[in-house]
Amino acid sequence: MIKRLIPLILISALFPLSAYAQDQYGLAMHGDPKYTADATHLDYVNTDAPKGGSLKIAAIGTFDTVNPFSIKGKSAQGLHLFYDRLMARVWDEPFTLYPLIAKNAEMPEDRSSITFTIDERARFHDGTPITVDDVIFSFETLKESGRPNMRRIYQLIDNVEKLDQNSVKFSFGEGYDRETGMIMAIMPVLSQKYWKDRTFDSTTLDIPVSSGPYKIKSFDPGHRIIYERDPDYWAKDSLTNTGHNNFDEIVYEYFRDNSVAFEGFASGVITFRREGDLRKWHTGYTFPAIESGDVMKEALPHGRPEKTKGFIFNTRREPFDDIRVREAINLLFNRNAVNEILFNNEQKFITSYFPNSEFEALAFRERPEKMPFDLRGNMRLASQLLKDAGWSVENGVQTKNGQPMSFELILQNPDEEKIALHFQQNLKRLGIDMRIRLTDSAGFVRRLNTYDYDMVLHHWQSTLSPGTEQVVYWSCEAAEQEGRFNYPGICDEEIDKLAGSVANTVTREELVDTMRKLDAKLLEGHYMVPLFYAGVDHVAYWKPIQRPETTPLYGLVLETWWMDGDTSTNQD
Repeated sequence: MIKRLIPLILISALFPLSAYAQDQYGLAMHGDPKYTADATHLDYVNTDAPKGGSLKIAAIGTFDTVNPFSIKGKSAQGLHLFYDRLMARVWDEPFTLYPLIAKNAEMPEDRSSITFTIDERARFHDGTPITVDDVIFSFETLKESGRPNMRRIYQLIDNVEKLDQNSVKFSFGEGYDRETGMIMAIMPVLSQKYWKDRTFDSTTLDIPVSSGPYKIKSFDPGHRIIYERDPDYWAKDSLTNTGHNNFDEIVYEYFRDNSVAFEGFASGVITFRREGDLRKWHTGYTFPAIESGDVMKEALPHGRPEKTKGFIFNTRREPFDDIRVREAINLLFNRNAVNEILFNNEQKFITSYFPNSEFEALAFRERPEKMPFDLRGNMRLASQLLKDAGWSVENGVQTKNGQPMSFELILQNPDEEKIALHFQQNLKRLGIDMRIRLTDSAGFVRRLNTYDYDMVLHHWQSTLSPGTEQVVYWSCEAAEQEGRFNYPGICDEEIDKLAGSVANTVTREELVDTMRKLDAKLLEGHYMVPLFYAGVDHVAYWKPIQRPETTPLYGLVLETWWMDGDTSTNQD
């Protein structure tokens, strides 16, 4: 049986380059990995970036746990800096992994198992070695008490075998697919010594023994958490860490809402900000540091799929169980006017469930600068669709069987209310009553998870390497399970088949073809009124923070940024 071998992490002092020059280096979901064994760094890093300084980022709300893998509690921001995984993902390839805690990984051609060999140099922060026993313990713990997405994949493991002191083999059972081994390879590794006598499935503010390039220095729930770079991090010179983790400290400052967080950035308490509000981007950045040049504003392009955002119909409820009603309502949203009035005509129209990607259905590959919109013509078409569905206008109100067409839209973000109000006006012209309800975060999540809404303004997020999550998004099974992501309640035999086949595609070409077919079927169903996306990352940051010249496929990677010049820290 043909094996794919991932050789040792390149350490030139220990292993000669020639020994691995012909071997495949890395593990790719489709095709071959980009980097070979002689690569010393990723293409999007600055290997000369200095170490030092403090990066300060805003977080919203609070946290009550530093264990992000349990379903209990709200975990602190930034914990990806604290926990390492078996293999590391890179961001200039769709889905490729390279050695980290695991120096070797082997999979048979049918991907029915994966075998990891642990790097003898791998260490936890307390200096103890990371062992095969830690890997097996992590698997068993996360399978039993981890987050639902982990439990779902780990339950596909039919057998775990400790081959020797450094190697472990996971064999997959019924229901596995070609992505299963990839998901296993990004499993976080926990310290058995630390966790074995503690309750994992609970919130905790005790700092665990972990690995990773940063340690938790201190925290104050509701205010901040501070990470400090570990100068003795064992993997700091590996392919996926060279040029990374340049700040001595990374601080997440907590604010009650985004408006207060913005004021924190304007005053310099926060030194880096991603801006999601395009109106604020154009009109709000007028504080003195902008005018003096102390703050940089940039729109950085990227190649990842954007969020699929829209007014999502709940087809589990009337009247949205009728596709004609959904299509009629879709016709009444004037994207051109909203883009001009609210977004300065700078947003792009969503014409796919996978916008800004090669997965868009071919019929929708051309993105118009304006969407054709004729209010009178669209109202006539919508009226006919509603008439065909059994609706008629009585006293200016769309009515069926004596009941008016009235439904509730739930929102979480107050900034989105402007879009909803514009939509509401056009619906009212045709006798449709859309009530708008703005809910708090907890209430919104509860109603979202239980599908307790008529319509919701929300989104999906896909990647450049879609897989099993497509089943969770679109399948009949997910439509019936609370807490999943099939918000419209889609149940279509062909969509089920296409979504289920995504993770088993063998080539990139097959993946793209399957995704385009899935996109076309989703569009046919009129399951949402699509909104907009930016196609760039809007970021602002205080000098002397610097970034690499190259932005990778997935967009900016903050771990590769650095501070030049004055690297003094300022803790409030």
